[in-house]
Amino acid sequence: MGRHHSIDYVEIPVHDLTVAKRFYAAAFGWDFTDYGPTYSGIRGEGERETGGLVLSDDVRPGGPLVILYSDDLEASVAAVEAAGGRVVAPPYDFPGGRRFELEDPSGHRLAVWTPTT
Repeated sequence: MGRHHSIDYVEIPVHDLTVAKRFYAAAFGWDFTDYGPTYSGIRGEGERETGGLVLSDDVRPGGPLVILYSDDLEASVAAVEAAGGRVVAPPYDFPGGRRFELEDPSGHRLAVWTPTT
């Protein structure tokens, strides 16, 4: 059970489930549970599912911005690029930390941040 009002589950529609799983595994080390050819659950710590990738013909980039935490922002940038993602806003400072924004292979925009040390 998550904390009250915390993000509990994020479902990401994708054009190609195999490409999406490969990208997220390579960029962020995510693990998946497959539920057939059109859905794969995203496993978080303790094997708890935190979201899912769903195969969809109606993929519309945009919507809520999902922000991921990183212990090493530069390593995260490198992992995103190596996995085939596109950094659309290179790392920049903001009050309390640094972050960058990316697009995954389906065109979804996400951000990754780390606190100021």
